[in-house]
Amino acid sequence: MDPLIIHNGHITPLREAHFSPGQMGLLMGWGVFTTLRLYRGIPFAFERHWARMTRDASRLGMSIGKDMNAVSDAIIELAKANHRAEGIARVTFVKNTGGLWAEPADHPATDLVIFTRELVAWPAAHRLLLQPNGVFSAGPYAGTKVLSWVSNAGVLEKARAEGYDDALLLNEKGELAECTSANIFLVTRGKGLTPPLSSGCLPGVTREIVLEVAASAGFEIREQTLTSEHLASAEAVFVTSTTREVAAVASVSPSWEYSTAGPFTQALAQAFREYVQSYVKRSVGHSKTAPA
Repeated sequence: MDPLIIHNGHITPLREAHFSPGQMGLLMGWGVFTTLRLYRGIPFAFERHWARMTRDASRLGMSIGKDMNAVSDAIIELAKANHRAEGIARVTFVKNTGGLWAEPADHPATDLVIFTRELVAWPAAHRLLLQPNGVFSAGPYAGTKVLSWVSNAGVLEKARAEGYDDALLLNEKGELAECTSANIFLVTRGKGLTPPLSSGCLPGVTREIVLEVAASAGFEIREQTLTSEHLASAEAVFVTSTTREVAAVASVSPSWEYSTAGPFTQALAQAFREYVQSYVKRSVGHSKTAPA
């Protein structure tokens, strides 16, 4: 993690940041967050991340209480201060009000915390572990990116301890949902398939963009309820996420292996990179705070 953070609008050294037990969101995991890629110091697709955070905050009964453009500018400012032109940023809103341990009334209802760091290293081709009952699609917060992330983080830690890169989570119906921090796609007969949001998966920003660029590039991807049986008939599998972009899957344990050099995956990865380049070019041209 980089040495400087933003806490409620102020850049401060990480070692000097102070948080209170009265920030009940920290104690209870009551808050929302997102992880963004930084390209040339630009927070990529920030408006999409913001839209998801505000939707999730509403589901949690909390108010973000910040201006989108001001938060975007703050990320750019922090990236500059940390000399982090390429990497990732995490934006977190922590609920302070409500409950027995809430902050006093003179504190803000929500705390904003922003971190930056180097890019997480992922393999070129993922090895996934199938995990039953990893997602509860019928839950009130299914598909919500909340601070209480231990169910995903714990499964990821277990998968890595067993030699895998990530876990492929099934929901309570035995349907494919997502990985611990990525969306999943299958390629069958030259067409892409991905679980619908009703599976309980997170509406990933990269997933959303891939669905858009696929259509414009002439590739068909449709949402469809999927089970482990579809893994047997798939020609290729790939995942999408902020830190991984579009990444091939080599295998899903216990039974399935795939080619990682498929044309569908490669073409989508290239289309996504072109989208990123276009977005960053536009943003650098219009931003007053971004690096030239």
